[in-house]
Amino acid sequence: MSGNVDGIRKIAGGVTAAKGFKAASTAAGIKYRDRKDMALIYSEAPCKSAGTFTSNIVKAAPVKWDKNQVTGNVPARTVVINAGIANACTGEEGMGYCSQTADAAAAVLGIPAESVLVASTGVIGKQLPMDKIKAGIEAMAPLLDGGTDSGTEASKAIMTTDTKNKEVAVQFELGGVTVTMGGMCKGSGMIHPNMCTMLSFVTTDAAISKEMLQEALSEDIKDTYNMISVDGDTSTNDTVLLLANGLAGNEEIREKNSDYQVFCKALNYINETLAKKMAGDGEGCTALFEVTIVGAKTKDQAKVLAKSVITSSLTKAAIFGHDANWGRILCAMGYSGASFDPEKVDLFFKSAAGEMQIIKDGVAVDYSEEQATKILSQPQVTAVADIKMGDAQATAWGCDLTLDYVKINADYRS
Repeated sequence: MSGNVDGIRKIAGGVTAAKGFKAASTAAGIKYRDRKDMALIYSEAPCKSAGTFTSNIVKAAPVKWDKNQVTGNVPARTVVINAGIANACTGEEGMGYCSQTADAAAAVLGIPAESVLVASTGVIGKQLPMDKIKAGIEAMAPLLDGGTDSGTEASKAIMTTDTKNKEVAVQFELGGVTVTMGGMCKGSGMIHPNMCTMLSFVTTDAAISKEMLQEALSEDIKDTYNMISVDGDTSTNDTVLLLANGLAGNEEIREKNSDYQVFCKALNYINETLAKKMAGDGEGCTALFEVTIVGAKTKDQAKVLAKSVITSSLTKAAIFGHDANWGRILCAMGYSGASFDPEKVDLFFKSAAGEMQIIKDGVAVDYSEEQATKILSQPQVTAVADIKMGDAQATAWGCDLTLDYVKINADYRS
């Protein structure tokens, strides 16, 4: 986004962009020895909190802790995040570590332990080194700062196999009042629709009721985080947290009015941007692969078809090879479970290098393989399939499948 689109203006920053939010980070030595691995997000004022979490039956201790906090009546004040160890499949001991983390943060920040959210990412099955976690919290507390740099450093500290940090921020107007929203996330592997090994944190100074905040988030993830896939694995730790401290001073949103619609547009931009950043940074990948289904009868039909294509290993491998192997795309659509007429499908490839039609009514057209390869050699590639059944559409995001993906995950614990 550049400039002003639908009243939403992109600005520099991330989780510290909104009024009253601060961040800090440190190298606690939890797993990594050469980089920061802990981050802290703090709000000067109590926050309404909303969250969405993994659909995996195996849920990490931080997921259980945060679900309890979000569904309770205690305002949120801070989020403690560590990278390297997931605190998943750690039993009662792991839950106890969440409580100890909250107590440690509460002590140094002077807030209730019930207002502390926690998040972890990394290796499953290992117990957290609580001495390092507590030392990290004590180190970060005096470093809390509301500047852009502190937010950026926090976004770097939560990375695992990510190759780049991921953050975004926007401003918009609610009732004539300027409101800011920012976010950061991590995610590169174990990424699959219905939430993935991703942690995402969104902060805003908007005044909005807890009920409207949760509804806005729950609805938006359906078209953003739930429409990305890297490898088909749904993690134990996925968490999206949305905190609103109300410091912008707008009239509180309590119903689905025009202000609510603007808020939802801003949230969608934040979440879609972060989701695409994760898909485009999939482990070992060289390209963001976007699939749009148009001409669908229903949005659900379009979603099923788009997801099926981006999760197809053969299609992902073809994108890596810059090979216009359109048969793999049509095949993936065919086994998706969604009904359509393959003899009416038109398929197009496009990127910064151009756009071209590959098939018309289910049959290949006379196209240049050389030009197709050029189009597929860009860092962002889009496939558009028109199934000619209606006006609905949906987009999913993934990445190519490379040799490096296997290498990264063959020795992830070492």
